[in-house]
Amino acid sequence: MHPAISIKNISKNYGALQALDQVSLSIEQGEFFGLLGPNGAGKTTLISILAGLATADHGHAAIMGADVQSHFREARRMLGVVPQELVFDPFFTVRETLQFQSGYFGIRNNDAWIDEIMANLDLVNKADSNMRALSGGMKRRVLVAQALVHRPPVIILDEPTAGVDVELRQSLWQFISRLNQDGHTIVLTTHYLEEAEALCQRIAMLKQGTIVALDTTQNLLSQYGSIKKDGEGKTDLENVFVNIMSGSVL
Repeated sequence: MHPAISIKNISKNYGALQALDQVSLSIEQGEFFGLLGPNGAGKTTLISILAGLATADHGHAAIMGADVQSHFREARRMLGVVPQELVFDPFFTVRETLQFQSGYFGIRNNDAWIDEIMANLDLVNKADSNMRALSGGMKRRVLVAQALVHRPPVIILDEPTAGVDVELRQSLWQFISRLNQDGHTIVLTTHYLEEAEALCQRIAMLKQGTIVALDTTQNLLSQYGSIKKDGEGKTDLENVFVNIMSGSVL
């Protein structure tokens, strides 16, 4: 069985800036995986390579065994991505947006699944609203719906709850957790470390384009969470993150 995501020796430079440096990572099917790191660590660059929006200078990446470059169409069908940016077409309603997204993947008669997604993301009352009339939180819900509309087995959530209310965060995680229980692979990047601690089975931490930690969440907490930093001894993922990023445990 192929890994959900296979990354082998990926490097990417933007001029003099090395965004990724020989990153290798394997994420198994059905995992709820956290990809953490400070701003500029290389998370979004790595996601862009997986989604076909950027090309690696060196190395290979595959989604469910399909190489993201040589088998782009197959790899793209296997992947749903929720981007950080609020990107939307201002001329369509929510339902039209999701119907067009289905069409991009050649899917017809997808209304039943679209209705289910909208119900789980509390978008039913906004189905006929124009996208430009929605609040930022509602637009983010639509981005999540777009990523799910073709039923991809692998879902990447890049800061999906940034700037949204607590109620949405709770309903979103209930829905995403259910998808994970149904067999979908979930990859999460977030600055809300309590989310990663509660949801992710394994976590990789990126710093300056390299992986500096990779283990189960529980192992990271037990090994590094109790190390005191600046007089504190919190045994949570935030403390682990601070310790690893500061080099206290390297």
